[in-house]
Amino acid sequence: MEKSICNSSHSKKAIQPLHYLSRAEAAAIEKELLEEFRFGHQQLIEIWGHASAMAVTKVFPRRSLPKKQPTLLVICGCEQNGAIGLACARHLRVFEYEPTIFYPKKSSNPLYRDFTTQCEKIDIPFLSYLPTEIQLISDAYNLVVDAMLGVEDSLGELSEPYCTILATLKQIRIPLISLDVPSGWDVETGSSDGISPDVLVSLAAPKQCATRFMGKHHLVAGRFLPYDVQKKFELNLPEYPGTECVVAL
Repeated sequence: MEKSICNSSHSKKAIQPLHYLSRAEAAAIEKELLEEFRFGHQQLIEIWGHASAMAVTKVFPRRSLPKKQPTLLVICGCEQNGAIGLACARHLRVFEYEPTIFYPKKSSNPLYRDFTTQCEKIDIPFLSYLPTEIQLISDAYNLVVDAMLGVEDSLGELSEPYCTILATLKQIRIPLISLDVPSGWDVETGSSDGISPDVLVSLAAPKQCATRFMGKHHLVAGRFLPYDVQKKFELNLPEYPGTECVVAL
C-alpha cells in the first residue's frame, strides 16, 4: 500500500503543468543565474547555443536532409539572441552541417564580437545581404535558423533591416527554426505580425508566447538550470532522458 501511494504522489508531481515565463520572470531567472549562481554571460550564451544546435540535429538529422552537406542559414540580431545564434552556428559546423550567417547589424559588444570571430576562424561564411525568398526556397539552403529578435527585442516598433527580413521569412517554404522567441512576436502575448516557425527552441523555459506556437516541434533547453532556480520559479520542467540537454514537449 505504501509503495502504491508513493508512486501515485510521484505521478502527480510529474504531470504538474509547465510554467510559461513572463518577460519579467525570464529577466529575473537570468539575473539569478548571473548574480547568485555566478554563471558568466558568455557561459550562458554558450550553453544555449550548444543546446540550440542539438535541437536542430534532433529535428533535422543530417541523414534526413536531401544534400550530402546539409546547408542552413542562421540569421542573427545584434543582441543576446543573435550571439546565441552565432554559437549555434559554430556548433552546427562541428556537427558537420554547413551553416552560413547573415548578421546585418553587428554588435559593438566585445563579448558578441568574440562569438563572431570564433565563427570566422572556422571559415563559416557571412553574407552581406539577405537572399530573396526565391533564393531561399531554391536549393541554396535546407533550413533557416531565426536568431534575430529575442526577449529583449520584443518591445516597441521594429526597425530596418528587421522589417524587411521578417517579410522575406514569411514567404519561405523551407523549415524555419526560431530560438527562444520567434522574431516579430511579443514575448507575452504572442504573434501579431511575426513569422510562423516550424520549430521553436525555448531557452531555459518556455515564454508565455509559446502557448500560441502552432508549429510541429517545440523543444526546451533548461536542464542546466540549478534545482533551486527551478523550484523558486516553479518551472515544472520535463524530465530529460539520459544525458540529453534538450527535450521535446
